[in-house]
Amino acid sequence: MNARQSSSMKAIGVRTYGGPEVLHAVELPEPHTGPGEVRVRVRAAGVNPADAMLRDGSLAEWYRDSEPPFIPGMDVAGTLDEVADDVRAAYGLSEGEPVIGVVDNHGRHGGYSEYVVLPAASVTRQPVGTTFAEAASFLMNALTARSILDSLALAPGSTLVVTGASGAVGGYVVQLAAAEDLRVIAVASEDDEEWLRSHGADAFVARGADIAQRVLDVVPGGVDAVADGAMLHDRIAPVIRDNGQIAVLRFWDADPGRGIIVHPVNVRSRVTDTAAITRLREQVETGELTLRVAATFPAGQAPEAHRLLEKGGLRGRPILEFPPAAAM
Repeated sequence: MNARQSSSMKAIGVRTYGGPEVLHAVELPEPHTGPGEVRVRVRAAGVNPADAMLRDGSLAEWYRDSEPPFIPGMDVAGTLDEVADDVRAAYGLSEGEPVIGVVDNHGRHGGYSEYVVLPAASVTRQPVGTTFAEAASFLMNALTARSILDSLALAPGSTLVVTGASGAVGGYVVQLAAAEDLRVIAVASEDDEEWLRSHGADAFVARGADIAQRVLDVVPGGVDAVADGAMLHDRIAPVIRDNGQIAVLRFWDADPGRGIIVHPVNVRSRVTDTAAITRLREQVETGELTLRVAATFPAGQAPEAHRLLEKGGLRGRPILEFPPAAAM
């Protein structure tokens, strides 16, 4: 036990907030499982906007009582190498299985690590036929999209506007909504119209000035709800019918009026929703959800991955890849 406790692992984290250059390799104690937990030998970690927010200090208030280094990363793919005894019977998981997981990262616990310990409820088997990089590219974003649609709880045939529809979250909202027979109006760059229509959008409106009026030209009576991935907020609220709904990814304290309900969505509330996580993996396997990797980087090149993320306009996620043996 002493030897096990004294071992260490490498991770990518920050000690001070700033630009991508503050990301660097750190050494941390190697984590081990407790009851209800599994340990993943990470092979790939998705790079998401939440990771950049941690790095640049946007989440500093949340981390004020934690000691650095802080480790980003909410999306991982890899292999199980420790499984708590109670997990084997309850979840049917065992060492050596390739899995994906969503990480409720905080402080020194994050996906940019050689090993990460997760509740068994936060992992599912890796989608059949995917690489580690592909498998690490979707779960947090798809789970966010699932949370948006669950908060809106729209009946089949309802009309939904998706802003930021070509982004990672927006793209999954479009695909999941289409699978549930919602009428989807996608708002995105003109370059993405073909992709969005081929993945379930019923109508397309190019982003830009007068966006609300141009959506209303398509749906004169207004729409039942908006999934506001682009955080347009009061710019898009006029397209919602009276007593409609809007789901937002970050807190919005305005009141759009007319009885419109605002749903703030935070994916961290769903990270142990095994049924939703498993269903999303199955939808990847059936082709209902599309995986998009923007680029892959060795883990040590995390600053370059964050620079790519900050350029914007990505269709898919940058991925950090970790070697199968400790050689970062």
